[in-house]
Amino acid sequence: MTAKSLAPLALLASAALLLTGCVNNETPSPGSSGSAAAVTVEKDDAAAKLLPEDVASSGKLVVGTDATYAPNEFKDADGNPTGWEIELADAMAAKLGLKTEYTISKFDNIIPGITGGKYDVGVSSFFDTVERQQQVDMIDYYTAGIQWAAPKGKPVDPDNACGLKLAVQNGTTEALDDGPAKSEACVAAGKPAIELLGYDTQDDATAAVTLGRADALSADSPVTQYAVAQSDGKLETSGDVYSVFLYGMPIAKDSGLGEALKASLQSLMDDGTYTEILKKWGVDQGAIDAIDINGATE
Repeated sequence: MTAKSLAPLALLASAALLLTGCVNNETPSPGSSGSAAAVTVEKDDAAAKLLPEDVASSGKLVVGTDATYAPNEFKDADGNPTGWEIELADAMAAKLGLKTEYTISKFDNIIPGITGGKYDVGVSSFFDTVERQQQVDMIDYYTAGIQWAAPKGKPVDPDNACGLKLAVQNGTTEALDDGPAKSEACVAAGKPAIELLGYDTQDDATAAVTLGRADALSADSPVTQYAVAQSDGKLETSGDVYSVFLYGMPIAKDSGLGEALKASLQSLMDDGTYTEILKKWGVDQGAIDAIDINGATE
């Protein structure tokens, strides 16, 4: 599998407005978004035969998602999940003859929800890491990196941010690993630590910068670029994309779902649907060559 670094997004006009809705956390909503623009998917019988009997007989795939991470996953005007990852998950489920049932959750509650049997799978821009593989299996389907943004005209160098305030979403790699590592490097060099400001949603982290509460934000590259595009000129990207990771869909290690989800995503890749969805949302620079399970080695 070849990882590809991301280029700036050419966002679709149809995704130009970050829509908000009134979905409460932990509220299920019916899947298969029903959008007129959704791709048409034919069931793959071979992939469907790999499903565990309980999931196949239920007719649905229960998905945990944090719908605050546009353009990957966010809420439409009715408060239902939308975005390119949601559309990909709908297509994956359709390949298996299933419907998606989404539950909106805080990002850092999704993996515990999976290990606790609440969700079948998480679709929420998870970086596949060896640490996460200790808890769940990761179905790898995309690559993205980390990128910062700062107020327009006030760029921040991610490698020289000592003493500054950095807004991040709680539970993300940016909050748990990358931000703390950069802060520790500052202290080791005798400089002030980076003050990490954690927020439950990416929207709040972005707002912290536009409102002057933080000097910069750090997020996955598609999300940072989308936030800049939606900021009415208030934000600009700061520095290049770095630390490219695989995106993975977490599932419980004893669920038996791994091979079925891998086969369905590979089927979408083979028939062109995977590429069609990514191009529709302008994120095809992060496409990978083949679907894998637990492909991360760090």
